[in-house]
Amino acid sequence: MSTATTVSPPRSGPALTLVVVLLGVLVVPMSISGAAVALPDIGKDLDTAGAPLMWVVNVYNLLFAAITLVAGSLSDLFGRRRVFVLGGGLFGIGSLGSALAPHILVLDLARALAGIGAAGVLASSGAILATAFDGAARTRAFAAMGTVVGIGIAFGPTLSGWLVGGLGWRASFLFYVVVLAVVLLGSTRITESRAGERPRVDVPGVVTFVLGLALVMIGLVQGPESGWGSPFIIAALLLGVALLGVFAVVERRSPHPVLDLSLIGNRRYTAWCVGTLITSLGFVGTLTFLPTYFQGASGVSASHAGMLMLLMTVPVLVVPQVGGWLITRGFPPRVLMGLALLLIAGGSAWLTVLRPGIGAGGLAGPLILVGTGMGVSFGITDGQAMSQVEPERAGMAAGFLNTVRGGAEALVLAVFGSLLVSLLQSRVGSAALAKEIAAGNLPDGPRHDVLADHFTSAWHLALWWVAGACVLGAVLVVAMLAGSRTTGAPAGSADAEQPSRAEDQRV
Repeated sequence: MSTATTVSPPRSGPALTLVVVLLGVLVVPMSISGAAVALPDIGKDLDTAGAPLMWVVNVYNLLFAAITLVAGSLSDLFGRRRVFVLGGGLFGIGSLGSALAPHILVLDLARALAGIGAAGVLASSGAILATAFDGAARTRAFAAMGTVVGIGIAFGPTLSGWLVGGLGWRASFLFYVVVLAVVLLGSTRITESRAGERPRVDVPGVVTFVLGLALVMIGLVQGPESGWGSPFIIAALLLGVALLGVFAVVERRSPHPVLDLSLIGNRRYTAWCVGTLITSLGFVGTLTFLPTYFQGASGVSASHAGMLMLLMTVPVLVVPQVGGWLITRGFPPRVLMGLALLLIAGGSAWLTVLRPGIGAGGLAGPLILVGTGMGVSFGITDGQAMSQVEPERAGMAAGFLNTVRGGAEALVLAVFGSLLVSLLQSRVGSAALAKEIAAGNLPDGPRHDVLADHFTSAWHLALWWVAGACVLGAVLVVAMLAGSRTTGAPAGSADAEQPSRAEDQRV
């Protein structure tokens, strides 16, 4: 492993680099939350429902999770800017294909390509910022990155709702094409950086990891639809787990692994990865499926549903900078992360006030609480995690962190959606009807109110599960960080430590 990072002669100042990178980061979460709002209209236009429709969101997350680690490690070898540009190009092509798709299968394939591109953009973005900034400037840069992720999440549902309502669902995908074109133009001014050595690519590691993770996630996502006893699902899960086992063996023996397993052995770094996993568990299911509830149970439009979601997503826009500000002034990061998870847990429990026809006043408290907790997490997680690793492994570390995040998001969507369908089926007695209700397609007439009540009860139980998981997650993360001083705080504060190796070895 190299002990230095090679940086090309500067093409632009840090400010322009930050702007271009953040603009690229913007559309990654926006494409998740925005696509979710468009699902009912996509289903009607392309005459589809159930698993094929949900794969519009799921396949993006699945490929994003499977490719992010590989993209991050390859960016260390071949250049962070190069992978950023390649990822942006694939993301743009996939978004254009989504806008023009004549059939649901074409749309799913285009979204898969967009997910691969998104992995390249986000994995290289973290590595670019980690090598372009030092010390407090790095903390501020990653807090800004958290803010931009918040902007993407905050305005994804709202913007998509406006575009779907005014121009149709295809316009929401064309928006990403325009933004990514600007990103690709600006990326020509980003300084290139890579690890000091360029060893051979760990092809066996890449292949076994991507195929193994993809098969496991396909099995978990498709299991509720096909049935857990399906030979295909059983085979996918068993083969996926076996391939991930082979991957671990390959990485231990590889001189230049795509994932250095000692990275996972770093307790501080791993704790922040666990933290982002738990926050995804507490946030993504509500973010994705709640607009569908509003449209189905309350009968509101897509644009109205998007506006209601601003109660949860606007705090994600505002709060990350507050979290970064607290860290730079000595507030213990582990305490702040624990508080973030407890805020998400409290907001999820409070959201059980949910009922058909509930207005913004009744939703404001719980949704703002959940959004605030997620915003705190966004503002501190990436910066704290990246502070634990050397610059030559910045891409690998960013890739693994976002693999955990993306994998968690994909699995949460699958589990949350499956849980809602299962709870609904136990009430209505029909799997087909339960899927229609979960997709927001409630029939008009006398049955509507009864089915809306069943939908609400299913949501209440799901929210209690989420709240409990977040409380347990808060205890786990704080325990993992207990007794460990974390970088990012000024000298002399409770969590300050000696400069990390990432700063010692910067060139």
